[in-house]
Amino acid sequence: MSATPPPREQFLVISALGANPMELTNVLYRSCLESRCAVVSSRLSRHGEFSALILQVSGNWDGLARLETGLPALAKRHGFTIGVTRSAALDSRPQALPYVVYVSAAYRPDILNELCQFFSDHHIDVENLVCDTYQAPQTGSTMLTATITVTLPAGTQISWLRDQFLDFADALNLDALIEPWRPQNP
Repeated sequence: MSATPPPREQFLVISALGANPMELTNVLYRSCLESRCAVVSSRLSRHGEFSALILQVSGNWDGLARLETGLPALAKRHGFTIGVTRSAALDSRPQALPYVVYVSAAYRPDILNELCQFFSDHHIDVENLVCDTYQAPQTGSTMLTATITVTLPAGTQISWLRDQFLDFADALNLDALIEPWRPQNP
């Protein structure tokens, strides 16, 4: 007697860019619902006069195909730009360790590139990166603040990595901290 394998979960990753964040979210969430798809994760952020919305949507092949087919016309009708990519679920990494990196520094265009290169050189995955610039009220100089969630591979010597990262940050004159990720309390 052979058992049938469970159906593989299928995903779409949708990126949308539009001027009105409420219209963007309402239209895309409603379209997912009407196509019998579930929003697994979403991120909305404002960048200047535009908003960016990223959705990971799951569903059966029929629902995802219906959603995928209808999105270009929906984007045209509501005046936003859209990109759609098929995706698989992220592989489980039970031994990986999530860490958060906090960086604050006087703004320089090379800082984010240098940070990402450091993690790439050490085979560390970047899971989430949030960066903002602002004018320091006391001096008027442009400052950069970044929060980066990374995943350390199993077997990473944490004290060695922390020392390497702090030496790297000192060399670039960055105020930086790396610490274990902790869930946010409500």
